Amino acid sequence: MTARRKATGIALAGLAPLALTLLTASPAVAHGSMSDPVSRVLACYAEGPESPKSAACKAAVQAGGTQAFYDWNGVRDGNAGGKSKEKIPDGKLCSAGDAAFKGLDLPRADWPATKMQAGNHTFRYRATAPHRGSFELYLTKAGYDPAKPLKWSDLESKPFAKVTDPKLVNGSYVFDGKVPARSGRHLIYSIWQRSDSPEAFYTCSDVVFGKDSGKAGGTSTAPAASAPTEGQIAAGADKSSMDMSAHGHQGGTAAGHGVALRSAEAGKPAPAGGGTAAHPDGNAAHADGATKPLAGGAAPAGGQRLAETGGDGSTAPLAIGGAAVLALGAGVLFTTTRRRAARLRG
Repeated sequence: MTARRKATGIALAGLAPLALTLLTASPAVAHGSMSDPVSRVLACYAEGPESPKSAACKAAVQAGGTQAFYDWNGVRDGNAGGKSKEKIPDGKLCSAGDAAFKGLDLPRADWPATKMQAGNHTFRYRATAPHRGSFELYLTKAGYDPAKPLKWSDLESKPFAKVTDPKLVNGSYVFDGKVPARSGRHLIYSIWQRSDSPEAFYTCSDVVFGKDSGKAGGTSTAPAASAPTEGQIAAGADKSSMDMSAHGHQGGTAAGHGVALRSAEAGKPAPAGGGTAAHPDGNAAHADGATKPLAGGAAPAGGQRLAETGGDGSTAPLAIGGAAVLALGAGVLFTTTRRRAARLRG
C-alpha cells in the first residue's frame, strides 16, 4: 500500500466518528404555541405536568405522560407542506397525529378554557423559534360537541383569521382577527405553516362564548385557562426534549441564527416521524437549532419581525463549516503520514 493510500485510509477512519457526531448531534427544535387564547398544551403546562389541577389535564397526562407538556412548543408535522387537512386524521387534530401528544385529543367538555366574544380580538402566539410563514385560525361550527373527537368537518371550511409574517411583540407573534359569533363552548384551531419549509405547527384552544356548558366532575364549571409565566417556561426548559439553547436574531437574516449542537444527543437514532438524526423535525433545510424562550419576553434588537429570520439559510454555513473541519483534519493526517513515509524511505 502506498503512503498516499495509507494516509487516506487513516484520515477516513479517524474522521468517521467526528462526521457521525456532527450529523447526529443536531437537536430537535421547538417553536411555540398559542397563548391567547391559551392552547390546551400550554394551559396544562402552566398547571404543572407533574401535578396538574384540572380534571382534563390530569387525564391528558395519564393518557400520554408528562413529557408532552414539557414539549409544549413542539406540536408539529415536519412535512406538512400545506396539506394539513390531508395528513392529519380526524380525531387527532390537537396532537397533529403525533402519539406523543395523544392526551391533547381527549374529547372532553371540561378542558380549561378562555373567555371569548365575537368581534375583533388580538391573538398572541408565544414563539421560541422564528420562521417565515402564515397563521390560519379556524373556529368550530355552531353545534360543535366538545365531548366528541374533533374532526376537520367540525371546523369552518375557511379560516376567520389569516396573517402572513406577523410582527414580534414581547416574545410573541401578535395579530388581529375578527371572531365570528357563537355561544357556549367552542374551539379555535391554529395552523402555522412555514413558507421556508414544509413544517407546520398546530394548536387547539378551548374558548367559551357567554355561559360555559362544560362541567368539571359533572358539577362545577370547568376552570379558566392560564398561560405560563416566563419563570415557569424557564423552569421547565431543562426537562424539555426540545433544544432550548440560545438562538440569535441579529439583523433579521438567517445569518443571525445560532446553531447549537448538544453532544449528549450524539449517537442517538433518528426519531420517528420522517426525521433524520441530523434533522429530527423531518426537514433537511431546518438546521437553526432551537431556542430558549426570550428572557423576560424581550424583543430582538431592532424589533424586527420574527418572520424575517427564517432558518432556510443556516444549513449551508453549518455544512460548509463541517466540511472545512473534515478537510482540515484529512489534510493534516495526510501530510503527517506522507512525511513519515518519506523519512522511512530515506
